[in-house]
Amino acid sequence: MNKLKSLPLILLICITIPALAVKIKKYKSDTEIEISKSATHIAQITNDRVVIIAGSTYLFTVDTPEDKGLVSTKMSVKQILMQLKSKDGSFQKYKVTDKDGTTKEDGELINGDLLVVTAEDGKAKRSYQIVVKPMAVAGHLYLQTEQATVNTSNDLTLYFSAGQRTPNATVQLFLPAGIEVTLNNTTVNVIGRGTVKLKDLARQSIGRVGSAYSYSKVGTVAISKAAEGGSILTFSNLDLRPENGPDLKLTIENVKLNKAGQYSFSGSYTTAKPEVLTSPATGAACATLTVTNPVSSFERIVNTDIQYKETPNNYTTVGFKWGINVNIKNVAILQSLDNGKSWTASSAVIDAKKATARVSGLLPKKLYAFKLNVNDGPNKGLSNTLKFYSGKMDVKSFGVKGDGNADDTQGINDAIDAANKMGGGTILFSAGNYNVRTVHLKSNVYLFVDKEATISAIKGADAPESTWFSDRKYRSGLSPTDPGPYADPENYMTKQDVGHHYFRNTMFFGERLDNVKIIGNGLITGNGNLVNSDKVMSNAPDNRADKMFTLKLCTNLEIGGISRSEDLWYDPKKDEPYYIGKDGLKIVDVSNMLRIDRAGHFVLLATGTDNINVHNTYFGKANQGNARDIYDFMGCNNVTATNIYSKVSSDDLIKPGSDCALGFTRPARNYKVRNIIGDTNCNLFQIGSETADDIKDICVDNIYVLGANKAGFSISTNDGAHISDIHLNCGHTGKLHSRSQMYRTRAPFFISISNRARILGATVGRYAFTENGIKHDELLVKNVNIGKVENIILNGIDIFEVYGGSSYGGKNGRWKAYDGTQDKATPIIAGYKLPDTETVTGGLNFKLPNELHTGYIKNIVFNDVHVLVKGGNPPADTTNLAPELGVGQYNVGNLKTQPSYGIWARHVNGLTVKNSSFNYEQRDSRYAIFLDDVIGAKLADLKMVSANDNPVVIKLRNSSDVIADNIIYFKDQWDKSPTKLPAIKQLGLSSSGFSKL
Repeated sequence: MNKLKSLPLILLICITIPALAVKIKKYKSDTEIEISKSATHIAQITNDRVVIIAGSTYLFTVDTPEDKGLVSTKMSVKQILMQLKSKDGSFQKYKVTDKDGTTKEDGELINGDLLVVTAEDGKAKRSYQIVVKPMAVAGHLYLQTEQATVNTSNDLTLYFSAGQRTPNATVQLFLPAGIEVTLNNTTVNVIGRGTVKLKDLARQSIGRVGSAYSYSKVGTVAISKAAEGGSILTFSNLDLRPENGPDLKLTIENVKLNKAGQYSFSGSYTTAKPEVLTSPATGAACATLTVTNPVSSFERIVNTDIQYKETPNNYTTVGFKWGINVNIKNVAILQSLDNGKSWTASSAVIDAKKATARVSGLLPKKLYAFKLNVNDGPNKGLSNTLKFYSGKMDVKSFGVKGDGNADDTQGINDAIDAANKMGGGTILFSAGNYNVRTVHLKSNVYLFVDKEATISAIKGADAPESTWFSDRKYRSGLSPTDPGPYADPENYMTKQDVGHHYFRNTMFFGERLDNVKIIGNGLITGNGNLVNSDKVMSNAPDNRADKMFTLKLCTNLEIGGISRSEDLWYDPKKDEPYYIGKDGLKIVDVSNMLRIDRAGHFVLLATGTDNINVHNTYFGKANQGNARDIYDFMGCNNVTATNIYSKVSSDDLIKPGSDCALGFTRPARNYKVRNIIGDTNCNLFQIGSETADDIKDICVDNIYVLGANKAGFSISTNDGAHISDIHLNCGHTGKLHSRSQMYRTRAPFFISISNRARILGATVGRYAFTENGIKHDELLVKNVNIGKVENIILNGIDIFEVYGGSSYGGKNGRWKAYDGTQDKATPIIAGYKLPDTETVTGGLNFKLPNELHTGYIKNIVFNDVHVLVKGGNPPADTTNLAPELGVGQYNVGNLKTQPSYGIWARHVNGLTVKNSSFNYEQRDSRYAIFLDDVIGAKLADLKMVSANDNPVVIKLRNSSDVIADNIIYFKDQWDKSPTKLPAIKQLGLSSSGFSKL
């Protein structure tokens, strides 16, 4: 026992005695300092002074009053201590005193303050005078790759962000000698607007804007030579008020440097408001490219397919590239399984000309290291080392608990960061319950949620970002007299509802990323901690997250379950989805689907994001509360949505649109949507609503609407956009497996134009006018053209139970049967017309830019559409004239009760209705079809019921060029006394109609 007690003392002696012989470290006495690499507020350091920047900018948080956004950018005492470092790398101590020598612990730095530096030896000291100079906060410049290989061709990409926001900015980028930059070999992307060659920058579209917007181009660029031989790129007239990640992404093609060494880059910018300030090209605004003879640009080739498929070779095969270099021929790939302690040659397929290699047959679930060995030539030697894990990396191996109690946010973000630094990988959420605030997604990192795993939101997500503009003038609302959205024509923050323009208050966040996936068959839940109200910013700061997934200006995104080839459909008896197997077999096992519930305002808000695949997701399986919009795509292109089931939500299930949340507009195009099933308090499928830019080429097949308190299928342009080429059930996404179905919709279709014009540069006036004998007092947009809707084909749909019968908010079972109290409407096609000047008090004192004051919906086809409405409307409803859809009025409910039960069309040019039928359950004394200001209608091969107390089957009002052929109507009820109307060709303007025989 005594021997055991003395063991620690023996160990201590054994350790201490050798230590006495070690040479005592000599502490350094250097007091010289320099600007740290991350510094933003230090402009210069000399032998006896430190020049720091001070200025002002506009910066609004969600809580900042409208008149309090002007803030100082002066640096505090604590900040300066974080932005210095010793010149020789030694440890130093810093303190700040005032001019009288009194230590300052905090507060702003002012002229006359002193920075006292104490050397590592504790003896040597030096005082630096603090000089405050009016300048802008330094920018941030970094290189996508900080290393390059001599004589190897690779694109060079750098990113620059201004340190503070400003309109009308000038940015200068300083490039070293040896890098040739021209207007043709270099591209730029300004604030995420899109990549263009420098020569085309001045011609790049600024998006859709009204005439009150002060910019006519994205910017201009000039190239000049620096005195030391490098190049200076000067970008002028840039609007850097929006912040969307890097302000400039600059890519120089095929850069080949023939000399090893370090190449320095820096950047500076000049603000225009609230004062003119220029930033220093120091600290964070500097970056260095290290060029070596041995290969230092060895990197992974990452698969960016947007459909995840798990195969035996998924994780046991890896590809590499290293840049084309004619001198690199005799190479080998080396691999290590012990973290680089020992290396062996990989069995690799190498293409030296293309500078690529592929290694297969790796052992699963192993951490590999790889490097390139160049055996001869000027680049002889070993490359940089890469790591690759041959399987899914369990997030618990990074210290994440997943026990349902711990906050796992930091550990998950660390795991994602580690995978990203390896060049990408898949993070596995194995069985467990993971609590998160905000998960920061990164490029080439996939999250795989296992069947027994749950990821749950907890309070305390990231705060909404601070912005140049305040959005307090408008956060939400439908008032036709609210001037808030138009008060400042350039304030992009007031052009859409609050949920759309804050991005960081979310459960999962990604900005300017590529190749991101959230896949698996587990559960992701907001757990009651994601808000679905437009008043979210009135909540406590830790309760302002209102989105599950937020992706901003990203590419190649996938969210979904474990993919399968079968189509998803709905079993009304079981009230559950199923997959359609061979010969129509119902596959009821849907456990492959990713389950999502309680997602707040948005399950997914994707803004400016292209190449998206969402699929095999089941919303609200266990909990149907706290869910608003499901998939919102704002200004997104190349989108596929397949096999989506939503038990119930309070807003749209699928919505392609375009808003101003990025500070500019972006069109939306090329959507392939298939097998969409759901129930909603709003429109199940909404194309538009937010329509700041054009929306085109959308193909939707096989939808099953279980309920919609607005419309089953809605197309609405409200802000001047052009919506065109929309096809429903035309088979463009694949073979149609079933007829589409609609049940319990207030209006099966709502296709409309209004002139809300929430875009940059829009102006409005308030006018009093009379419309159809009704007095109006509302805003009219004065300088934005009325939008367009055209080339619409609606095909192959059966419609029943036409009333607002969604189960949203229901407490007594799934759906409430129609009892006469629920809202109901007709299939609606409604263009828009400004009031005639003679009806306006004082007259209409403006003309729209194109001088067209009526917006016609053009070329719309209903084919093989069969509608069975509830009916019960009296003859008096035939006289109803719905109001025009003005500012803040773009919903079915704004049009009240229509004068027809089958189709109601107004301001339409080119309408075809064929091979269709219109019927009611209870006598409906309205017209079957009502055409109001319709030019060119073709009605053919139709069947409809006409009530005994209405002598007119199809009513016209101010319509022309109407052709009717093979129209059969039944007297009062279906199949009773079928009568064929004579073929009619009404060429001139008519307000009569087609009466019964």
